[in-house]
Amino acid sequence: MSNSVTVDLKGRLKIPAALAKSRNLGSEFYITSEIGDCVRIYPVKVWEKIADRLQRLSPDNWNGQKLLARARYFGHTVSIDKQGRLLLPVALRKIAKMRGEVDVLEYPNYLEVWNHARLLNSHKRSPITQYDTMTLESYLSEIGALRMTPGKAASTGINLQ
Repeated sequence: MSNSVTVDLKGRLKIPAALAKSRNLGSEFYITSEIGDCVRIYPVKVWEKIADRLQRLSPDNWNGQKLLARARYFGHTVSIDKQGRLLLPVALRKIAKMRGEVDVLEYPNYLEVWNHARLLNSHKRSPITQYDTMTLESYLSEIGALRMTPGKAASTGINLQ
């Protein structure tokens, strides 16, 4: 689900109240990014598990070390204020263009925040392919959901391309 919110002039992101309540997110967060195109917000307890796993990787595991280095470069631990806002780190705020209208995407263990225009451009650069549609169809058939024809959900007319 996506929530459209605003990053204020001081770089604070207001977490939607309904989202915070429904997800029981806590008050301490680790804010980071892998490449700086968006912001990831992890509850500290979730991030600690991820960081522990990355740190246990062999020094020869270049991908794991690269992810950990970038997460540390961009990352900061922050507390939510009394108004339900998080202060985004300055370096990450600049590179990810976190100002004005942003979109908050919900994932099981974290929130992902995108500059609205950047998210739309990302979707345009990486359109849904026939392979993506077939992958979704296989997942839906595994759970007994709608059978789909390429590009359209059979009974709903939803265009997936």
